[in-house]
Amino acid sequence: MNVDEVRLNFNPASLQALNAVLAFLMFGIALDTKLADFKRVLKMPVAMGAGIAAQFLLLPAITYALTLVLRPTPSIALGMILVACCPPGNISNIITHRAGGNVALSVSMTAISNALSIFLMPLNLAFWGSIHPTAAPLLKTIALDPLEMGLHIVVIIGLPFVLGIGFARLWPALTERIKKPARILSFLVLVLFIVGAVAGNWRYFLDYVGLVMLAVVIHDALAYGLGYFSAAAAGLKEYDRRAVSIEVGIRNSGLGLVLIFSFFGGLGGMAVVAGAWGFWDIIAGMALAHWWARRPAEKTQL
Repeated sequence: MNVDEVRLNFNPASLQALNAVLAFLMFGIALDTKLADFKRVLKMPVAMGAGIAAQFLLLPAITYALTLVLRPTPSIALGMILVACCPPGNISNIITHRAGGNVALSVSMTAISNALSIFLMPLNLAFWGSIHPTAAPLLKTIALDPLEMGLHIVVIIGLPFVLGIGFARLWPALTERIKKPARILSFLVLVLFIVGAVAGNWRYFLDYVGLVMLAVVIHDALAYGLGYFSAAAAGLKEYDRRAVSIEVGIRNSGLGLVLIFSFFGGLGGMAVVAGAWGFWDIIAGMALAHWWARRPAEKTQL
């Protein structure tokens, strides 16, 4: 069966639970986010501008170009575009720390990017998907409503994020005790859900992962490289380049899976891309961080 015709199984109860887990994950990210993280943008506008532009402008455009070169099936191309439009996950902060990069910049970029993604993610997906020569007809059959997707993202990302920041301000002592366990627990549960989604459709993943793995590896390498060279082009030091590279390379494919099951009916190629990316970008990020950790970078001052 053609991967574009496959619909992966994920029952409504499991999807609601996955939405709740993702919302809790965002709440955990927000517990570790302070208003100072947003104010820090004023102290390093060039770094933030380079990172945001790389994530929301350059990465979707380069992904679009990559799909034209690799010519994957329409659902795989659409999955690659969707992943490129996702915001970074909070594991990017952990990997940046391991890489000896600017963690403060990483945390600020994660906060800003997740806030911006509420509006930019559905718009980016609708734009790049609608002009894609093979994915556009598929997207039309789905009749994607960017506004509906945006509202969904507000509920599972925006609202928990605002509540988490408010919780941290109102109860700072309690937040200090629970933020690390909450972040670890929510991340582990999300990983288990992704594993469950893969396991529940294992035959499809075995059948089609070979179609997407090369594309995922190339795509992910381009994302890390794009972040690094965008930061270099902006005149940033190595310490900051590493943070920007990891922020652009790590995508929240868990959110991608939620949207695929919620709005695309578990479309085969999209789901396999998001599932494969979710594991590969962490593996690649940790390998890159290990290599960088052996080459300490001089810290920059805010």
